[in-house]
Amino acid sequence: MNKRIEATIYGRVQGVGFRYATYNRATQLHLTGWVSNRPDGSVRVVAEGGERELALLAAWLREGPTASHVELVDLDWLEATGEFSNFTIRG
Repeated sequence: MNKRIEATIYGRVQGVGFRYATYNRATQLHLTGWVSNRPDGSVRVVAEGGERELALLAAWLREGPTASHVELVDLDWLEATGEFSNFTIRG
């Protein structure tokens, strides 16, 4: 049964390849959804897929790529909507 996570990541997470690295990790895990920079300097991630794969992505988001410095991940678990066909980078 698929689940959904919605996460906002705070810290030094823009301009360090965070979106691209998140895209790569989510794609490796066969997740669908998107990642986007937000005007306040945070990064927003919405992902759907298997619970195990989402847990792996959530753990990765707490670390981020090498150049980033994650201070906080605000993460919610929800029921999947099935609205996505792939994982994309937005804005």
